Amino acid sequence: MFEINNSIMNLAKRMGFGDVVIISHINERKQVRFANGEITVAKHWSERKTELFVERDKRIASTELSNYESEHIESVLNALYKLTSNLEKREDYYGIAEGPFNYENIEDTYDSRVLDTDPIEHVEAAINATQLDRVAGVLYVDHPQTFLTTSNNIEAKDEGTGIEISIRAFKNDLASGHATQSARTLEKFDPERAGKKAGDIARMVTEPKLGDAGKFDVVFDPLSIGNLLTMVGEFASVMAVESGFSCFVDKIGKKVATEQFTLRDIGNLPNGYGTRKFDDEGVPTKNTAFIESGVFKTYLLNHSYAKKYSMENTGNAGIIMPMPWNLYVEPGTYSQDELFDVKRGIYVTNIWYTRFQNYLTGDFSTIPRDGIFLIENGEITGAIKNIRISDNIQRMLLNISGIGKVPEQIHWWEAEIPVHTPYIRVKDVGITRATK
Repeated sequence: MFEINNSIMNLAKRMGFGDVVIISHINERKQVRFANGEITVAKHWSERKTELFVERDKRIASTELSNYESEHIESVLNALYKLTSNLEKREDYYGIAEGPFNYENIEDTYDSRVLDTDPIEHVEAAINATQLDRVAGVLYVDHPQTFLTTSNNIEAKDEGTGIEISIRAFKNDLASGHATQSARTLEKFDPERAGKKAGDIARMVTEPKLGDAGKFDVVFDPLSIGNLLTMVGEFASVMAVESGFSCFVDKIGKKVATEQFTLRDIGNLPNGYGTRKFDDEGVPTKNTAFIESGVFKTYLLNHSYAKKYSMENTGNAGIIMPMPWNLYVEPGTYSQDELFDVKRGIYVTNIWYTRFQNYLTGDFSTIPRDGIFLIENGEITGAIKNIRISDNIQRMLLNISGIGKVPEQIHWWEAEIPVHTPYIRVKDVGITRATK
């Protein structure tokens, strides 16, 4: 792919572009889908695409291509040239990072055994661990390779592996449990654990009753809080802040969460599903605490935005928008029994349809799904149904009352940014009834 990158770069420079970033991706992917406890689809395919960023006289544009015929590449660059001719200058654009850089190998991100393993065996192990007949989900095996070439003396490659499963188990139509497992190496992948958890949650659901509205202490499973924290990570991007799609506008140096809460983006996290050696400008990825002891410390930045705000580059460059790699909640001191030690609360195992009514204030709603349980005097006393969480993400971060000791990696289609988080308890969460 470097040959393709270099041919695109040479043509772009001849046409008069200034800064140029070319990122080519190859991913060999296996997929196994299953339903009703049986495998329904097993396939293997290769994905290949190239992301292209160009700048000319402080006018910037980007696109993707997957057709590598020379005529098509020239046509795409000509279209970008015409586009940049009609754009206004970005006076706050300060260029891309200047290389070269040195990159360290990151542990637990590549394992050749992942590529040779039989995915069907892992699916069968997960299904059997549920101890239920009705089970559905999907398993993926990935072999991603990234090839980066920039006009500022950077040429870098990253190669990894990954294997993950999302599994839902059903005791009946009203009783289900969901769990996931994601890992970069075979040693750290435990599909049986996911299957057992999904089955255990489903079996706990017995004759769910309509939940009450009001304020409750809520214990969030890693699967459910992971979904919400992906939004918190996106809100930390400087572009989200500048465009008004973030509740962290004017929050640097201010308290945004309880003191016991620290949230990091760790681009070089061992076994992190989003881990990569470098960002989209070639800057080595790093460990950035953007919320530290409850205080918002920094936006997630690329080179240009770091210059604009006179801040340290966090190594989060996307081709256009800085984004997190792996979100990591610093573990707390609470055991699981201690987290559930509330007089009257709710245990939420999963959520979906999370929608923000106001990004600037952080008002949102989301629907708990699968197992939802009432907690009374520290004990789960029954299952409930048909409730909605209607609250404010800033208020919830400030109302965190307990963080568990053991983080779990969460990554699936409701949490596209990988999140490593323990169980988290939040006090006085707003609950409404979804239906009567």
